[in-house]
Amino acid sequence: MSLSILLAVLAAAFLHALWNALLRFGGSKIRAMVMLSYMEAAVGLAIALSRPWPEVAAWKWVAAASCVHFFYKYFLAHAYEQGDLSRVYPIARGTAPMMVAIVSALFALDTIAPLGYVGIGVLGLGILFMARGVFTDGESRKLLPFAFGSACATATYTLTDGLGARVAGDAAGYVGWLMVGGGLLFGLVMTFSRPKGFITVAPLKDWGMAAAGAAASYGAYAISIWAMTKAPIALVAATRETAILFAVLIGWLAFGERMTRSKATAAGLIVAGVVLTRL
Repeated sequence: MSLSILLAVLAAAFLHALWNALLRFGGSKIRAMVMLSYMEAAVGLAIALSRPWPEVAAWKWVAAASCVHFFYKYFLAHAYEQGDLSRVYPIARGTAPMMVAIVSALFALDTIAPLGYVGIGVLGLGILFMARGVFTDGESRKLLPFAFGSACATATYTLTDGLGARVAGDAAGYVGWLMVGGGLLFGLVMTFSRPKGFITVAPLKDWGMAAAGAAASYGAYAISIWAMTKAPIALVAATRETAILFAVLIGWLAFGERMTRSKATAAGLIVAGVVLTRL
């Protein structure tokens, strides 16, 4: 991997951590996710309309993936309502690849090298330490089921998105329609299930944050896909996991979240474990 591609992938990792961090600004994290979803739908529509029309068979994958993304956003937003960015993000982000690796091993979907099994063990240890910190540091235990729920959804959409993009024949166009479907589904369901004025009372600066988050979300994906055409996919995927460290640093520096030695160690173990499973 050249230096320019490495820097681009690190930028993508930062953007992914950034859009999660933007949900932490202001009041309701659920409202922030709804606003982000509407902005993602707008960005996705602009992208989708500029691409070839997907194959007919791809639409069922768009629908299925949109439902999975709904639960991903639902769990993630509620996790951030209960806990810190530097606690929730590593658990949600790190558990998903461990689930994918374990399922792949159990059902022989992919060949896993001995180093991969070491990575699963290191990853699991890091997640265990990070979750343990919730109890030892007096944080809300309610964040854990939501964080793990988000991880389950992430592991699921990793599979649905990959299969759907292959059927569609155009990854960029597929993701564009997915952003439209997933964004509108989450936005509309949550808007109409909340009290009147849930969105309309949001200040203009919050919409600006949502737009920035949507741009960061797409940018993180686009850069990663581009990098995978220029460098080994496994290496790019492993480098992207530095997003966990970025999230921990943002939580500490921007939000003043408590940084303990155990939290820093757990985050390091999660990153190391993910890298080992993807090499």
